Amino acid sequence: MKVHVATISGKARHILLGERTALNILTRASGIATLTRESVEIGRKAGWHGAVAGTRKTTPGFRLVEKYALLVGGAATHRHDLSQMVMLKDNHVWSTGSITKAVKSARSVGGFSIKIEVECQSLPQALEAGTAGADIIMLDNFVPTQLKETAAEVKKAFPHVTIEASGGITSETLHLFFSPHVDVISRGNLTQGYPALDFSLKVQQTQQQ
Repeated sequence: MKVHVATISGKARHILLGERTALNILTRASGIATLTRESVEIGRKAGWHGAVAGTRKTTPGFRLVEKYALLVGGAATHRHDLSQMVMLKDNHVWSTGSITKAVKSARSVGGFSIKIEVECQSLPQALEAGTAGADIIMLDNFVPTQLKETAAEVKKAFPHVTIEASGGITSETLHLFFSPHVDVISRGNLTQGYPALDFSLKVQQTQQQ
């Protein structure tokens, strides 16, 4: 099925020079927005209170467009760049020696105005992150049952902390991760595994008399 999206006018040479760039952007951004909207609707229909979000996994040089497409689709963009939030992953923790040390080091640099998120793979790690003062705790690569149990324990200990679930979550499994204790579900495949919608440009032919 063909759908008319827009009409543009101008000199044919100018239009054709920008055609492929414009279509490439449209196909990718629309694919992201469509997949994102599907995920957001799954959460809405289930009555889940949280937010679907993208991740940092964007195309180099194309981040702004992909983040905008997430917004159009109704999702949260997560952080736009390193200046918006500190995210402490396993490499940061290993290089400093512990989650507590990593959070302390990040806080000394970021101050009170920057939020700190810690990626955790177990309940003990999540509790350490909460004790250390993390604002957001990411429960990474948890199976749904383990995720819900861990999120409940962390929220009980730190009600103010934002709980994010991430890692291998797809449109088909998204509903399994919904929980009153999970505030954000982030998906890297929103900006990596999206279908590219088929856009094309057709020059309108003049009618011959």
